[in-house]
Amino acid sequence: MKKGQIAAVVAVLVIMGYLYMQPVRGLEKAKDVAKETAAAPAASNTTAAISLSEISEAAKAVIGQGLAAKIVELEEKLKAAPEADKPAIEKQLAAQWDDVNQPAPAAFYYKAIAQKANTVDNWINAGNRFNEAFKTTQDTAAQPAYMANAVEAFENARKLDAENLDAKTGLGVAYVNGGAPSPMQGITLLREVVAKDPANRNANLALGVFSMKSGQYDKAVERFKTVIAQKPEVEPYFYLAESYKQLGRKKEAIEAYNKCKEMMPDPAFGKRIDDFIKELN
Repeated sequence: MKKGQIAAVVAVLVIMGYLYMQPVRGLEKAKDVAKETAAAPAASNTTAAISLSEISEAAKAVIGQGLAAKIVELEEKLKAAPEADKPAIEKQLAAQWDDVNQPAPAAFYYKAIAQKANTVDNWINAGNRFNEAFKTTQDTAAQPAYMANAVEAFENARKLDAENLDAKTGLGVAYVNGGAPSPMQGITLLREVVAKDPANRNANLALGVFSMKSGQYDKAVERFKTVIAQKPEVEPYFYLAESYKQLGRKKEAIEAYNKCKEMMPDPAFGKRIDDFIKELN
């Protein structure tokens, strides 16, 4: 599989899979959720039983032998390297996995880097990849591990800089995904981010998706328009189209769907978008 094809597959997984996950409970019913979850323990930050080797092998199967060759070479080099040389090789491996759009194995290497060099940026890099892995995986057994690792990474980043907006945004997303007893804890963090930075892309995108999942499509539209105004991309345009569709605004939905096709000229993706448009006509 070529890099461009991998990117298209990942994008489809994001916009089709993440959107239709189970609705987030409690976004507008914080009191009800608080009652139901009062006796529930907070999500554990302990890494679930999942190994880097398992994640790596699964990712190699996705990208194919050609693109995996350099990664295999670096993995062997890492095994034989003295401790002093390992951080440099781990950085190379993280970058290689990023290059082929595989956030899960990249996340574990970024975490290893952060454990050795305890900096805000290193922990944010790890947390972002764990959130992305949670979002794109179809392996529900792996999701708790990704979520728990994301929470751990962003909480470590905030210990170093409590007001860092990227760390606060990432932690908010992880909390809503299940890293806290109530999703409202995550929404509160995300709202704090946009209060300080109204145009914050990541926070607005996350709040838009969570608004959709709680049925607040009018609010979602405004969030996605804010994101698109900064940088038009296929993911927020797809969410915008879906929100318009749910609001019965067919013309705007079709326009947004067509924007998605323009931005990702992948035949399979284009056909799926055409199917959505036909449903509206």
